[in-house]
Amino acid sequence: MGVVSNKIERENLKRGDHIYSWRLAYAYSHHGIYVDNGNVIHFTQGEGQEIGTGTGLDRIIGSSLPQHPLDNPCPICGDESRSDGVISSCIDCFLSGGDLYRYEYGVTPALFLAKARGGTCTLASSESEEQVIHRAFYFLKKGFGVYHVMKNNCEDFALCCKTGLKVISTVKVGQSGQAATFQAATGVFLSLACLSPLGYAATSVASLVATYGTYSVKRYINDIGVRRDVERVVLEE
Repeated sequence: MGVVSNKIERENLKRGDHIYSWRLAYAYSHHGIYVDNGNVIHFTQGEGQEIGTGTGLDRIIGSSLPQHPLDNPCPICGDESRSDGVISSCIDCFLSGGDLYRYEYGVTPALFLAKARGGTCTLASSESEEQVIHRAFYFLKKGFGVYHVMKNNCEDFALCCKTGLKVISTVKVGQSGQAATFQAATGVFLSLACLSPLGYAATSVASLVATYGTYSVKRYINDIGVRRDVERVVLEE
């Protein structure tokens, strides 16, 4: 894994890998669990489903959903990507023309903080391949609740499949690194916006470094590998 990119080739994929692909010029990423033979199980809001809370992230995702012609379904998976909820589709429909990346587990705090944005790695450890695949197919059959861009999105789904953990439903932000990054960045932006032009010009480099440090700490404390407001998901047989 590199500090800059987690990009991989398809031939290097393994069963149970948490994969993702960037959308809309790296504005956000879509996540899923690679099963085998080019199949991916992932959680999607589909078209026309309410996805948001009124945040800027809602509008970004809502305005850039992949479009698939009704008269030209995928010959492999039947264009399943138009559906809502947890779906199984071919990797081409999952990628929607984007590049392939693998989410990394069990990274060190230093490497986690070296990443400029979330949604690419976690300090948490992955469970076994068998457990990951079992959870993915269980959620494919039973569902993963209602899609919510900040509390229950595709990254939350993949993280839950990999770790068996999910943030309790009463909190404002789930375990998604993307949501944590957006929240932390919004706080930093608002703090800088409160400065007058003169005050901003007078802001020292040390102050800007401290601001970035606050952003990094907020990302860190929201990672599923360190936060305590989580519960283990028990699957019904």
